[in-house]
Amino acid sequence: MLRFYFISLVILFSSISYAQEQDMIVTGGVVVDGDTIPLIQLREVSIYSWKKLSASEERKLTKLMKNVKIVYPYARLAGIKLEEYKDTLILAPDDRTRRQIMKRVEDELDAEYGQELRDLTVTQGKILIKLVDRETGESTYDLVADLRGEFRAIFYQTFARIFGLNMKIKYDPEGEDREIENIVRMIESGQL
Repeated sequence: MLRFYFISLVILFSSISYAQEQDMIVTGGVVVDGDTIPLIQLREVSIYSWKKLSASEERKLTKLMKNVKIVYPYARLAGIKLEEYKDTLILAPDDRTRRQIMKRVEDELDAEYGQELRDLTVTQGKILIKLVDRETGESTYDLVADLRGEFRAIFYQTFARIFGLNMKIKYDPEGEDREIENIVRMIESGQL
């Protein structure tokens, strides 16, 4: 309890000195046993820690961070574009029109991002597949099957398997993909 009061006093005196520099800061407060204690909302702070790493594990983690930073914007874009076109696809009168819309969207995205995506490494592609599942809630196989048809999904899955990828893989933030999840959260909070 003494520690709480000490922290409250530090916050109070720091806000008083700040108030003197900036004219005034108005904060809420709470009365405890006749004493008014300032009530200040602090932003959430996440602390990420990895176990003590060997040199090779540290290199792997650094490489993973680099790869996630490269592909995460594409995964975010996939989630944003899917939400953007969801309404359009729902309003499409039939499957043929829906496929034409998706073909047009695919061509636009290929023209804009195709070469960048082709330049990704196999490892970056594997991470991208997982992050697309994270952003959309569906595996890339299911997305392709829903949007472009089952035949095309089977074709892409077969092609992906040649390179050791699996479009049906699910994102597991609590298990296998814990490090990727921590890196993504660091990116989203601006820490990386």
